[in-house]
Amino acid sequence: IPRGAKALFEDLDFPSDDTSLFCDSSTPIAGLQGNIAWQRPQEICQSPVLFPDDITLGHAKQGLLGDCWFLCACTVLIKNSHLLNKVLPPDQPQWGDSRYRGFFQFHFWQQGHWTEVTIDDRLPCINSSLCFSRCHSPTAFWVALLEKAYAKFHGSYERLWAGQVSEALVDLTGGLAEHWSLGDLGSEEEQRPEQDSDQVRRRGLDLNLLYPVKDDCALSCSTQSRPGGAIELGQYHALTVMEWLDVKTVSGSKLKLIRIRNPWGRCCWGGAWIDSGAGWSSVKHVCASDLQARLAEGEFWLDEREFMSLFDDVTVGYPISEEGHLKSIYTGRLLKHSHQLAGQWLRGHSAGGSRNSSSYGTNPKFWLKVSERGEVLVSLLQHRKWRKTEKYAQTPLEDNKNTKHQHYQAIALHMWKVEKKRFNMSRMLNKPPCTSTHCHAYEREVVLHGQLDSGYYLLIPSTYQPGAEARFLIRAFSTSSISLSALKSPAPSLPLTTDGEWETSYFRGSWVEGETAGGSRNFLSHWQNPCFPFTVCEHPAVTSGVNVRITLQQNRPDTDLHPIGFHIYKVSEILKESTSHLEMNENPVASCVPHCYMQDVSLVCSLLPGAYIVLPSTYEPDCSANFTLSLARRIHRLVIFLLESCSQRYKTGNISSFRLNHCHK
Repeated sequence: IPRGAKALFEDLDFPSDDTSLFCDSSTPIAGLQGNIAWQRPQEICQSPVLFPDDITLGHAKQGLLGDCWFLCACTVLIKNSHLLNKVLPPDQPQWGDSRYRGFFQFHFWQQGHWTEVTIDDRLPCINSSLCFSRCHSPTAFWVALLEKAYAKFHGSYERLWAGQVSEALVDLTGGLAEHWSLGDLGSEEEQRPEQDSDQVRRRGLDLNLLYPVKDDCALSCSTQSRPGGAIELGQYHALTVMEWLDVKTVSGSKLKLIRIRNPWGRCCWGGAWIDSGAGWSSVKHVCASDLQARLAEGEFWLDEREFMSLFDDVTVGYPISEEGHLKSIYTGRLLKHSHQLAGQWLRGHSAGGSRNSSSYGTNPKFWLKVSERGEVLVSLLQHRKWRKTEKYAQTPLEDNKNTKHQHYQAIALHMWKVEKKRFNMSRMLNKPPCTSTHCHAYEREVVLHGQLDSGYYLLIPSTYQPGAEARFLIRAFSTSSISLSALKSPAPSLPLTTDGEWETSYFRGSWVEGETAGGSRNFLSHWQNPCFPFTVCEHPAVTSGVNVRITLQQNRPDTDLHPIGFHIYKVSEILKESTSHLEMNENPVASCVPHCYMQDVSLVCSLLPGAYIVLPSTYEPDCSANFTLSLARRIHRLVIFLLESCSQRYKTGNISSFRLNHCHK
């Protein structure tokens, strides 16, 4: 560092040593140990830049790391500047800038949120050359830096060895991606529903289906076996579809030609459309010259027949508008309405398994409300499982029959259309769903698509095996207005005794827009909601707490419900008349969440002696409604349970069971 210059950033969380390169040394890059040096771009070349002037030279070229799946997904960023700016925020100081400090910031989408990843710009090299991915331009470094950030995001470079293009597309865009088979797998209905193979779930691809979005969607193709006709293309390799064109032949017929980019940076096909191939004689010379001039390094043309025979499947990434809306790959329509909710399968509670299991009804359940007929997409995305001792397949794409089982549960999503007023769970689950993913797939994400009429739909995500645990995210996208909420499951049974008496008190309240409609804990205004203080008194004869049942009922018609829920907080006896001392990170002692589109929600809990408050809320702020809160408590001998009105307590000292008792911040 020159005298007077500030020290450059060094990332201690992702250091320049073997801990950032390897996780278990189970892949071929393990042989590089001891040979890798970490260098900054200005130490590799004289005038480093993020992007070259000729953007075609900015495409990724694969190095010694088997991450072709990730590099194929990176192409979507080159084609869409608004997506690139989301992942790599613009105007970051670069080399030669006085503000440059040796670090860059990236963003990746993870389970519903964008996560910031900061790295230093020291890159793994051998003999002063990048040993992993790079741009075709030797002075451009956006690909190498993005790859390092993604490696940090996963824990090490080695964890990028073998993966799925669809996962990288979602991580880079926050959108959706689907698999389409090019093989003859038969219809989904012909498959056994209990068979847990991702190959079963995939549908055959008709390229014409994608015509409305062919210029916007991200396309990649992959091989699962060594194809005939390929010069060096082996098993489990992914390539990028750059474009496809309908070309008119000299005979007047139409021919579909597809331009493919190999991340290796070299052509790997010897078919009819190589430089001197026989295929060019079937089109006019001017057309042939134009098409050949479009080819960059590592690209080649295929006709549709060659494409269908060479590759086993295609991954399709949904286009995303500059406003952030998904565009349907089925119709080309914008899906302007979206919602998402997180959930979890817990062993012994909500991991009910497939429909073959008697415990299927214990799985998490969600309401999807469709306001008017429209196109709807619903996805189920599960968290990836990492194992420190796992062995990665030594191929650029994961072996679907082995390694994917290590990372994911077999999951499925089923949907029923219901009349909410006459809803009966047991009867509904005995009926066939209106749509589903048909089988459980070892995929990170599965997607349902359909044209849905207005009304209520019940969604049930499930794993194949009962007791299989995982976290997940439900996402819904639609052309029409929709809402998504969790259907409250019955509370776990508590040791409620039948002895003693129970007493119930009722309290009326209201959420008023701009005043007391503060919304859920996701919003800073949460503490503006009405609050209801109460005290559980201590008695030596009682050591197991006092059983309490709290019910919140909204006074709105079934057709216009708000998602509602409540939290119970333990507070100081002195401060229980106010919520001003509580903070957003204050953890409740009990909660009736997630918020549900139901007339009433309730929670049974066992509370120790002390002062508490109940905060009922709608999910979003400024949703006006009247409500009734009831508190039922079991009366123990000589135990006093006081429900106090903080707005009246200091004026009269009396308790009024039907008075609005709430506090403001």
